[in-house]
Amino acid sequence: QLQASGGGLVQAGGSLRLSCAASGRTFSRSVMGWFRQAPGKEREFVCAIGWGGVITYYADSVKGRFTISRDNAKNTVYLQMNSLKPEDTAVYYCAADGHSGRTYLQAAYYRRGTYNYWGQGTLVTVSS
Repeated sequence: QLQASGGGLVQAGGSLRLSCAASGRTFSRSVMGWFRQAPGKEREFVCAIGWGGVITYYADSVKGRFTISRDNAKNTVYLQMNSLKPEDTAVYYCAADGHSGRTYLQAAYYRRGTYNYWGQGTLVTVSS
């Protein structure tokens, strides 16, 4: 129901834009998030956006370089990644809480357990 795309190979300092398209149901009023998992590491929070598109949260490691946005009419969430670093190399997953219009305390946006729907992941490789 969530399809992530846009990954690929890019040189350090470059940019990529990931997309997460929903099908089968609408997530236009769901909290959406991006997580990533590097080889041998646990899946970690990258960023999240509230259903209205106003609330956004970022991991410190990507703050100022990554931007999350959403187009509810297209049922799609985006992750614009600039100034990429080799340490950004990972499989990126989009996720949705699946609820309608719910808001949370800030800490909940960072937790994997908040999200009930997950995409299949798209690989981002940043070469040095």
